[in-house]
Amino acid sequence: METHCGDCDAEPLAMENEEEPRPKEPPRIHRLNESVVNRIAAGEVIQRPVSAVKELVENSIDAHSTSISVVVKDGGLKLIQVSDDGHGIRYDDLPILCERHTTSKLSTFEDLQSIKSMGFRGEALASMTYVGHVTVTTITKGQLHGYRVSYRDGVMEHEPKACAAVKGTQIMVENLFYNMIARRKTLQNSADDYSKIVDLLSRFAVHHIHVGFSCRKHGASRADVHTVATSSRLDAI
Repeated sequence: METHCGDCDAEPLAMENEEEPRPKEPPRIHRLNESVVNRIAAGEVIQRPVSAVKELVENSIDAHSTSISVVVKDGGLKLIQVSDDGHGIRYDDLPILCERHTTSKLSTFEDLQSIKSMGFRGEALASMTYVGHVTVTTITKGQLHGYRVSYRDGVMEHEPKACAAVKGTQIMVENLFYNMIARRKTLQNSADDYSKIVDLLSRFAVHHIHVGFSCRKHGASRADVHTVATSSRLDAI
């Protein structure tokens, strides 16, 4: 049957959704380049700035910190800085700190039966280095000075440099998603992401009353979240 449009004497309409010619052979299966694999995996772990903040704060809690401070610029796209007073990172561990599946939380599969830490897969820091510029400053108990080192694509960019440091660890993530243009465009509303980070820190403060939390925008003198370590959940609220 011929199909005509309206009252006009149009030619019969062509069939829509004509199937494209099928290839004669199935497409070849190939291994993805490792850098592509790592970037895809990173995008699954760190979906937006608040994801990075969550992972970093959980690491700080696992380090037995009593004070955790978060500074954010442009909703976390320009800068996320998390500082804690935890036990720090050993100098000898810095070379593999940001490699995938390196962790201090477990060593055997059986350890999963009794694990009590916030995280254990060893993917968070590695993921951040694939989608941002990561700098770590840390000092452990008994050291006369701390060390600062930067990471890119899971690899330490240079030997750790001695520096002045206060107890614990500070991690800076700059230019998040600099190499994922499409992802970055969807996250241009920095006010929305900052509110998510403030909400996250508020929840941490209520559930972890033995830790003091603060969160503020870069350059601001006043914190939008500020709690001190307490024994009362009501005080934290």
